[in-house]
Amino acid sequence: MSGQSTYEAAVARSKTLEAAIQANPAAFRVLTGDRPTGRLHIGHYFGSLQNRVRLAGMGVRTFILIADYQVLTDHEAFSEISENTKQLVIDYLAAGLTPGENVTIYPHSYVPEANQLMLPFLTLVSSAELNRNPTVKEEIQAAGLKSVNAGMLTYPVHQACDILFCKGNVVPVGKDQLPHLELTRTIARRFNEKFAPGRPVFPEPEALLSKTPHIPGLDGAQKMSKSRGNAILLADSEDETAARIKKAKTDADRHITYDPENRPEVANLLNLTALCEDNDPRVIAGELGDGGGGALKRRLTEAVNEKLRPLRERRKQLEKDPAYIRSVLLSGAETARKIAAGTLEEVRRVMNMEI
Repeated sequence: MSGQSTYEAAVARSKTLEAAIQANPAAFRVLTGDRPTGRLHIGHYFGSLQNRVRLAGMGVRTFILIADYQVLTDHEAFSEISENTKQLVIDYLAAGLTPGENVTIYPHSYVPEANQLMLPFLTLVSSAELNRNPTVKEEIQAAGLKSVNAGMLTYPVHQACDILFCKGNVVPVGKDQLPHLELTRTIARRFNEKFAPGRPVFPEPEALLSKTPHIPGLDGAQKMSKSRGNAILLADSEDETAARIKKAKTDADRHITYDPENRPEVANLLNLTALCEDNDPRVIAGELGDGGGGALKRRLTEAVNEKLRPLRERRKQLEKDPAYIRSVLLSGAETARKIAAGTLEEVRRVMNMEI
């Protein structure tokens, strides 16, 4: 099966999964999260945060992982991990996630029982399978790594531990994360076949593909990121947002049209405006007409600031209460540890390691 047909099949399965979640949200457990490498930006908001809030609001049991260990796989600097972790929690809460019975937010370095699944899981995959994972290859290339540590190669296996410790059966992903999830499915299937035939321990999680189009950086680069300076951060002030958008790349044609193929930078700004306004980028282009890039940037600035104003107000309040943010993380870690301990006990039993 070709790469395109494989992706089309994944899209079809995702649509079926979405319908099943709508029909019976309590039957599903979602595992999702972020690496604490910097502040979240508007791409994260539309690409994942809104969907997490939606799923949790529907009644889907939601686990949100802060993948602090995974920062070490391709980042030399670790001095900001703690602060970035707290800022992630602030973004989550400000976006509308409410920790409690239905939502668990935790850093995986505080859940040793889940990390302990790494050893048995590593025995279920070959080094060749790890070496040819396309997502890992792309991340190595993007990070410009000349020497690859073992943590990078085993990153997908660690991700399998993160997903399977809580028996996660739904993972919201983008197209580029499908190979990681497929390896998790492989590990779950091989574990069940080898150690628990007839009574599977782990589900084979399904991909819930993002409906939000990929959002490039304001400079026209393929990826929006804080390190590139081409992102609108959720924590930005309205003036900072205006300054970032003012520097955004457009083109020399004053007549605004929505043409992603021939005018990708203009199309990107129109898409961002449309997401903020819940509008159609073609309609916005028609309204702007001959206003040029300046009019487009002013409209985008107004749309972003209007959309994020409530979130930013909540952020300001949450930043004043660091003790609460810490309690969210510690409480989440405690919940995750209890679940992971139960899974680990089950794993030991089927592997005949009980004493």
